[in-house]
Amino acid sequence: MHSDRERCVRAVQSKDARFDGWFFTAVLTTGIYCRPSCPVVPPKPGNMTFYPSAAACQQAGFRACKRCRPDTSPGSPEWNQRADLVARAMRLIADGVVDREGVPGLAARLGYSSRQVERQLRAELGAGPLALARAQRAQTARLLIETTALPMAEIAFAAGFASIRTFNDTVREVYALSPGDLRTRATGRPASRTATAPAPTTPTTRGALSLRLPFRAPLNPDNLFGHLATTAVPGVEEWRDGSYRRTLRLPYGHGIAALTPRPDHIACRLTLGDLRDLPVAISRCRRLLDLDADPVAIDDQLRADPVLAPLVDKAPGRRVPRTVDEAEFALRAVLGQQVSTAAARTHAARLVTAHGEPVDDPEGGLTHLFPSAGALATLDPESLAMPRTRRTTFTTLVRQLADGELHLGADSDWQESRTRLLALPGFGPWTADVISMRALGDPDAFLPTDLGVRRAAQELGLPSTPAALTARAAAWRPWRAYAVQYLWATDSHPINFLPV
Repeated sequence: MHSDRERCVRAVQSKDARFDGWFFTAVLTTGIYCRPSCPVVPPKPGNMTFYPSAAACQQAGFRACKRCRPDTSPGSPEWNQRADLVARAMRLIADGVVDREGVPGLAARLGYSSRQVERQLRAELGAGPLALARAQRAQTARLLIETTALPMAEIAFAAGFASIRTFNDTVREVYALSPGDLRTRATGRPASRTATAPAPTTPTTRGALSLRLPFRAPLNPDNLFGHLATTAVPGVEEWRDGSYRRTLRLPYGHGIAALTPRPDHIACRLTLGDLRDLPVAISRCRRLLDLDADPVAIDDQLRADPVLAPLVDKAPGRRVPRTVDEAEFALRAVLGQQVSTAAARTHAARLVTAHGEPVDDPEGGLTHLFPSAGALATLDPESLAMPRTRRTTFTTLVRQLADGELHLGADSDWQESRTRLLALPGFGPWTADVISMRALGDPDAFLPTDLGVRRAAQELGLPSTPAALTARAAAWRPWRAYAVQYLWATDSHPINFLPV
């Protein structure tokens, strides 16, 4: 969008928050860059230039605005509605792959050369993977500086910086303030001007971190939190005091997230075993709640259908409840085949108790991480209280995930993954499509065989047979996963039987 200058100027002049994260405005006369909704008086159009990413602004020598804090914008919805190389790379960068594995590791996961990945990202985003990862590290550092009392040295390494000097230089370059001045500005308390302590040799935590997760309005929290609470696996997830809480399996350890809906943000409370997992935990919580979606664009298209229009107008801004662990969701989808939601939760809870990794939760009732495919690889199939054919489906999926023959992650190609899932025994269209929609994030995944969708279609006067309903839903593309959320909302009866 940044190349459409006229449209960008209109968005900046109207302070339109819908475009926050889509592009960034760099002001030539001041040397700062802003989000489109910056509250200051808009600069003259001739003094504006537009970039597709904060990293591109930083590479061009602009510093972040202290008023609108452009690094706190919601992420671009482009990366969640596309499955091409750039979108998959951006999802992996957000998940911290460049910090952990470098650019060669990123390229290997994507199946391209490092040079090709660099060229594609620069062409579309104006910055390569290292610059994009650096911008994310700067954002994480600012968050820790402003919201914790951690020593600057611990913050530097928790944010992913390789040295104290790089941390200090990057913060000064991006925010035009030293780390100490940034903390003083946020808290009003003087802070040490430099970070000189050595990196901690063991992970440390200083209590939970509380932060805000921004989103594009409107957001209807009912389907998000209602669905997550209804399907919560005991010990792994819970609804407590108005918050959805769950355990997280993270690259450097485990964590617990508590997510609470607020009118203009999601309150997020994270307790982490290792602070280096902070950016990954934030990224996964955002994906779980689909916070980078563009609800105005989605609802406008669905509203064009006279059958869906009343549903959209009644409760706009529905999101697709997703997951923090793609493999976990796939395993739970198989457990949910042909049984009630309560039975699926019971099956999952038994696996968690027998094979999950215990965790401590002083603030609630969470007890385990959901077991990994590797931990489940040695289970006795006869211990699964389910029909023999479904045992075979489950153990085959476990083996494929554990052996690496099947990979489900933020970098997955949606169509390729769906094809590979359908090739497994016991996998029908419903199971493959619900994994595509909820785990992999395909915004166009559709469930024409789902009983709730078919009941809603019949109630609304839409075709109820899968083939006819699929043909009718062509007008909803590429947002059919969101149409499913609106259709589910019309069905007042719980789904007691889930197809394969």
